[in-house]
Amino acid sequence: MTNKEKIYAEIESISEEYFEELYWLIKKFAEAKPIKKKSTFMSKLKSIQIDGPEDFAANLDLYLNGEKSVE
Repeated sequence: MTNKEKIYAEIESISEEYFEELYWLIKKFAEAKPIKKKSTFMSKLKSIQIDGPEDFAANLDLYLNGEKSVE
């Protein structure tokens, strides 16, 4: 049984006199919990920006050991 089915089953067991209060609770809960899409590893990588010389990737080892410098 999915969570949605469990919720529906619980609602079915509640007396109709409490429906208005239940609706208010669900509405407030939905407003308080904004749905946020989880960022993926690839989307995080896409957001990385490097400010460096054009040959930075090709000569990374030279930049790291100091043979070349970023000016």
